[in-house]
Amino acid sequence: MLKTLIRRSWTCRQCVLRLRAETRRSFQGAPAATPLHEYNVASNNSNQRHEDETLRRVFDSRAFWHEFSHRKAGTSKRTGLLQNQYLTTPDGFLVFAQISIQKCQKIVAKVIGASSQEEYREMVRDLDRMSDLLCRVIDIAEFMKLNHPSQQFQDAATQAFALMFEYMNVLNTTPELDAQLKRACADPNVTSRWSREEKVAAQVLLRDFSQSAIHLPPKDRQRFVALSNEISQLGPMFVRNMQPETSQLNLDKNKLRGMDPALIQRLKRWMKVAVPMFGDIPKMALYSVHDEETRKKIYLTSRTSSEAQLNRLETLLRKRAELAKLAGFPSYAHMTLNDKMAKTPEAVANFLEALNASNRGQVRDELATLLALKRANDPSATCLEPWDHAYYVHQYSAQHSRVRKSRESTLLPAFFSIGTVMQGLSRLFTRLYGVRLVPTETLPGEIWNPDVRRLDVVDEADRRLAVIYCDFFTRPNKSPNPTHFTLRGSREISKDEVAGCAELSSSLHPNDGMAAAVKPGSDKLYQLPTVALICDFDQSNSGSTPSLLNEHSLETLFHEMGHAIHSVLARTSLQTISGTRCATDFVELPSVLMENFATAPEVLALYARHWETNEPLPEHMVQSMKSNRREPEQCPCYLFDRAIANKVWSDVFQKGELSTNRNAGERFKNEVLQWGGGRDGWSCIAGLLDANGNGKLAEGGEEAMREVGKWGLGLMGSSER
Repeated sequence: MLKTLIRRSWTCRQCVLRLRAETRRSFQGAPAATPLHEYNVASNNSNQRHEDETLRRVFDSRAFWHEFSHRKAGTSKRTGLLQNQYLTTPDGFLVFAQISIQKCQKIVAKVIGASSQEEYREMVRDLDRMSDLLCRVIDIAEFMKLNHPSQQFQDAATQAFALMFEYMNVLNTTPELDAQLKRACADPNVTSRWSREEKVAAQVLLRDFSQSAIHLPPKDRQRFVALSNEISQLGPMFVRNMQPETSQLNLDKNKLRGMDPALIQRLKRWMKVAVPMFGDIPKMALYSVHDEETRKKIYLTSRTSSEAQLNRLETLLRKRAELAKLAGFPSYAHMTLNDKMAKTPEAVANFLEALNASNRGQVRDELATLLALKRANDPSATCLEPWDHAYYVHQYSAQHSRVRKSRESTLLPAFFSIGTVMQGLSRLFTRLYGVRLVPTETLPGEIWNPDVRRLDVVDEADRRLAVIYCDFFTRPNKSPNPTHFTLRGSREISKDEVAGCAELSSSLHPNDGMAAAVKPGSDKLYQLPTVALICDFDQSNSGSTPSLLNEHSLETLFHEMGHAIHSVLARTSLQTISGTRCATDFVELPSVLMENFATAPEVLALYARHWETNEPLPEHMVQSMKSNRREPEQCPCYLFDRAIANKVWSDVFQKGELSTNRNAGERFKNEVLQWGGGRDGWSCIAGLLDANGNGKLAEGGEEAMREVGKWGLGLMGSSER
């Protein structure tokens, strides 16, 4: 039920003068064939052009960022993390949790005691408010325990998370709440007054109750809560402890021929080379080391898990199976798919079988090509082994003209500074959806690390729509995994909430001090979507050189911004269905689709230019990026959304030809992005692709899954990343 899941920007006068001088130098000698308007924002508004350039500089210039971020350093006003009024100290997390629980308890009493039709009509919004109170603690606590550099804040956030999660499970197994919601849903006089969003949210809440084994006797419900708590701890523990049984292999230097000599030298320990079996180094070895036996050893060792990790997995699987049995499902697979687009394990099998069939010919041809390469080295070879795949893909790439020269690959990142890419994303969103990214100064205490940038998302009428915190740069003990976090979802704040806070204290804020604004076209106050993006990009040691992105990092940033724009545009009245709170097998569609935009020539024309000379990416490099783009390693969680994204990119955005077209963007926004979880995923896809005869998709089910499998994944070239 209650599960987790505008100020003007500022630039100093000295920087403005320096910027003007740099701009004059940058375009001196630039190719005459390059129209300058392609590298400016679409609007002629001078303030927006200023914001656009400020956006680049806050990410690319340390000196500029230091001055920009210290604009308010001397102010006497100090705020909490994310401007949350409770989070000024670690102890504030416990206070935040306790106050939220007290508010929830009042709502529980109201819902259970409801008897009039008016009280039943308010029930969905009451339960959504309770869900928001839980999520606003759980989501922020989960984020801070993983990303705050202070151990005190991490520990406090962990305690608050555990407290709220346990309370949430108690609520999920409270029969009176489920019974009251069912009474409300069964009364036409109540439901006829509900909005579409309220009706959808009611069904979501009922489904969550049913998955919480609400129908069980008290003893079994208690066991269900205990199991849920144990699983919630075991899952993250399993992910955090991904480690092989053997942490490193000590290999002879000669066995590693083909690998980067500089890397080998860095790993050398006396007469041996210590190759770690985690991180990117084993992947690099698999696509570069010439000796097959060495590749085999690295492949098998890096994939042989530790005994402790296997025990964690077995424990997790046993507890999941017990949980599913308690809830009345044949298996955990049936339980976890019940509220997804797939619905059943049988439907997943249909999708995978159809996907395999659609890709079989291309895969067979590619494997034959790779086997021929192996036979050139070893005429007796009869098959391609798992440890051969990355190596021969890399060999194939190196031998064919469709892959750019190594010098070109080295030069490419200079056209993709982080600031330039963020500029490009803002310009792209302006063209597709009419929103832009505006850098905003933070208050003392608002951010968890000095390198975090805050962006406000602003529409064409200069109205603030959302807040994005960007934590992009690597630092000690920071998670290397790129991630999008929902810190707070969209939700209408009732007038009663505002009045209630005012009665208690003039210092209390109905949204805990975090971002809120009146929704465009209404007089209703909304809490603004607030998200954080985590990446692990190297920060240049030189103060004069910005951080530059390779193609993999470029697509990673576009991917995470795909999640962010979904959160921004799905501004629903109820947080239960806001942003990315949709079916988890549908949530990756916007982010996977965004990867296609990163290297589309039409989008590259908006932003790809040299960080120092401002020269645009040469046409031959544009075409090279387009022709050499390969899909990343396929993650079984993403295959379904990748197949849909392939179809959307082809049919809606015409394989890139309409990648900056407002009509195409509005079509995708109106049919997919704006709904969050307020519309069934199959209805979204059918609405988006119905012009192509796919209306039958709206029904979902096993045949719809088979149909999506037939669409395939587009480019099937394997990645050595």
